[in-house]
Amino acid sequence: MQLPDAAGQLFGNLGIDHFCFGGLGLGEQLKLFDAGQLARGLELGPFCGDQLELCKGFGAQRFGFEPSKLDLDLGVLDLQRGDFVVTAAGLGDLDLRLDLLKTQGGAALFERDGVASHLRLGLPRSCGGQAASNLMIAAIREHLAAKGLGLHNDLQDESSIVGNFPIIPVLDAYGTPDQKKYIEGMISGKMHLSFALTEPGHGSDATWLETTGVRATDGSGDWVLNGMKRWNSQVARAHGNLVFARTSGKPGDAKGITAFIVPTDAAGHKVLYNHWTFNMPSDHAETELKNVRVPDSAILHKEGEGLMVAQRFVHENRIRQAAASAGAARYCITEAAKYARSRIAFGEPLSKKQAIQFPLVELYAECEMVRNYIFRTAWQMDRQDPLEISDMVSICNFRANRLCCDAADRAMQTHGGIGYSRAMPFEHIYRHHRRYRITEGSEEVQMRRVAQYLFGFGGKKANASA
Repeated sequence: MQLPDAAGQLFGNLGIDHFCFGGLGLGEQLKLFDAGQLARGLELGPFCGDQLELCKGFGAQRFGFEPSKLDLDLGVLDLQRGDFVVTAAGLGDLDLRLDLLKTQGGAALFERDGVASHLRLGLPRSCGGQAASNLMIAAIREHLAAKGLGLHNDLQDESSIVGNFPIIPVLDAYGTPDQKKYIEGMISGKMHLSFALTEPGHGSDATWLETTGVRATDGSGDWVLNGMKRWNSQVARAHGNLVFARTSGKPGDAKGITAFIVPTDAAGHKVLYNHWTFNMPSDHAETELKNVRVPDSAILHKEGEGLMVAQRFVHENRIRQAAASAGAARYCITEAAKYARSRIAFGEPLSKKQAIQFPLVELYAECEMVRNYIFRTAWQMDRQDPLEISDMVSICNFRANRLCCDAADRAMQTHGGIGYSRAMPFEHIYRHHRRYRITEGSEEVQMRRVAQYLFGFGGKKANASA
């Protein structure tokens, strides 16, 4: 299969060295594409068939699944050659416009203490990863989300074969040696660090948070934290909680917010309950901090500079959420069109009806534009500080998340009653992706950020018009 013309020209020669393609199974025949200068050393990989055969070093035990029971259509990693090689079962429709799975000198992938792990792909090399680009991760997430639900696209922990650890690069960049113990702990699942920014009275307006940190009066240099946190992600299983508190300045100031790593067993740190949401039970809790005492060494990065830590976290999440939403939207649109072709109503396929055609055409067109803008933005994030292009990241996030909800809703409508049932995946996709329109800054806040650049508030300038 030949890449679209735009693919080869969009970002030039991205240096993809090796691809290893497996069979699609289900009687479909894999078509190898000719990537010109982009690909060197195409190889035929093991035939995966209907039952996914895990390659050496895949590490399925990390998910708690037995390899023999996995029945998936997804990309897995083949490390037998010691090179970065991808076995792509189910990539026959690959429309790779980007450096999806770019090699870095042919080094073995994610070797750590003798164990190879795909989970580390996006992590810094200092954390045993491959320092994969934002573009690469976005492309993987979009592609696998477009395959529907499954282990390859796990909505609950937001992993798509590669792990989603936005807090680890922050720890790697700013953490002390003692704080960095959470890096390996989070990857292994043995020592988790949760994230506590949102409060009952403040969400997207994080600079107005009411949790406070004040110096202890005994001269020890310790800090005493008081406040409440809401949607405290995965705190019930965490060993440490990354708590943001105001330590100086006035409400609304960006400066003066400090990030503290608080042991979850510290006196006064109490998990009250987990919230029950539209998407069923969550592991996002209401947490109370009452005279919680921590040493000065608990500060991550610098006193008063915690907001930058939070922004770096959410920027990585925003682009990855956008990519997943674009892929899920593509899946919903594709499945709706497929069903419309096969469903006979009033003596002819539903696809003959303009009432069915036009809404899906609108969604299809928007999906193509949004997903390529996401890839373009992810590429740009790899070349400059993401905070400098916050408007582009925000456009990706709010447009893709809204698109996914619209596409899932239209898929339900096109499928009729069965589409609304849990026999089909669309209601699940809708429930999950609907929260993305709120979680990493509501879409209204994202639009406000775009307006800041578009109208030049605070000296900003829209990157799209630069």
